[in-house]
Amino acid sequence: MSKKLELTYDIDEGGGAFYGPKIDIKIKDVLGREWQCSTIQFDFNLPERFDMVYIGEDGKEHRPYVIHRALLGAIERFFAVLLENCSGEFPLWLAPEQVRIVPIKDDHLGYGNEILTALAARGLRVHLDQTSRPMGAKVRQAKLDKVPYTLVIGDKECEQRTVSVRLRDGRQIADVALDEYIERLCEERDTRALSNTWNRATV
Repeated sequence: MSKKLELTYDIDEGGGAFYGPKIDIKIKDVLGREWQCSTIQFDFNLPERFDMVYIGEDGKEHRPYVIHRALLGAIERFFAVLLENCSGEFPLWLAPEQVRIVPIKDDHLGYGNEILTALAARGLRVHLDQTSRPMGAKVRQAKLDKVPYTLVIGDKECEQRTVSVRLRDGRQIADVALDEYIERLCEERDTRALSNTWNRATV
């Protein structure tokens, strides 16, 4: 146990890298599997290969040590752990696609494009589904794609300049003013919230 941090640790006999000793910090995914991410390690190999030297206080050449420091380790490994823990349902600020706009009919594409432009202008990652599939199929696809917010646009929304919001957890919130929706979305993104902040009654 580390006396200073009160953390337990084990010595991994024979598990060190060939170039020198290291300290690994392992984290567990939802299945209890350990993944090595953060690490600090000495490298006695590269200084010799590159013939690295420095002049010490004694005026003589000395071989330096290289210290590797990695906060996340391999970025692919880190994202694998992240995906495992959130099952692909990233919080809004991390989601590759943050909003999916689903017009019910072609007549609603004009307003859908207005929403698309307004959201994109605020730096949000948004997609307008212009396929000819039924509305229900479009909504199901957005859920399968794990998009945090799906906006269903019909006659009422076009007339009232509102949006009907479908959350990834299945809740639906109707008659949200477009400006209000954009502001709440940006706040959720900018505060790096880990879950959505919609507490209004569902419909």
